[in-house]
Amino acid sequence: MEQTDVAHIAKGVRGRPRSEAVERSIVEGVLKMIEDGVPLADLSIERIARTAGVGKATIYRRWSGKEELFVDILRGVDDPQPELAGDSMRGDLITCLDHLRRRGVNMRSSALLHNVFAQMKSLPKLWEAYHATVVEPQRRVLIGVLRRGVENGELRADVDIVLANDLFVGPMLVRTVLRSDAPLDEDLAERIVDTVLAGLRPPG
Repeated sequence: MEQTDVAHIAKGVRGRPRSEAVERSIVEGVLKMIEDGVPLADLSIERIARTAGVGKATIYRRWSGKEELFVDILRGVDDPQPELAGDSMRGDLITCLDHLRRRGVNMRSSALLHNVFAQMKSLPKLWEAYHATVVEPQRRVLIGVLRRGVENGELRADVDIVLANDLFVGPMLVRTVLRSDAPLDEDLAERIVDTVLAGLRPPG
């Protein structure tokens, strides 16, 4: 990630222009340690402060603890939810899934996500916060797209919307989180959507 990207994360996290340089050094310190393979559980506030060259009080003035700091960084690394054209369910599904694919291609966001998933049990508060602030909003958007598909006849009326959401998102999550060897081709979102839709479209 370029220096300007880190600045964007720091500014987006707290929105205090006067402390942007300080927050950038904290964010960069955490990201660098994660890239180097340091587990989130081993990143104490003291270690983060030492790496960033700031005092612990400087961090605590901005975040209540490391879980809140990590969630802000995860949210900052993740690209904003893309605008949906709304012309067709298929097109909007492809846009949503390609957003997940690009997150998997981004090395820093991918490393962070792998770290979070690997430590869900040891850091349950982090997972709960990440799920509430990142996962659930994305899920609501995609379920909304599917509901619209049922209403306009692009999906069968008897389709289980929640299960359909899992059918679309599941293959992309497997490739971006569980299978580091799996290719993330540019047309992957389109192939997933068309494969699942083949079984969910109305007859004829």
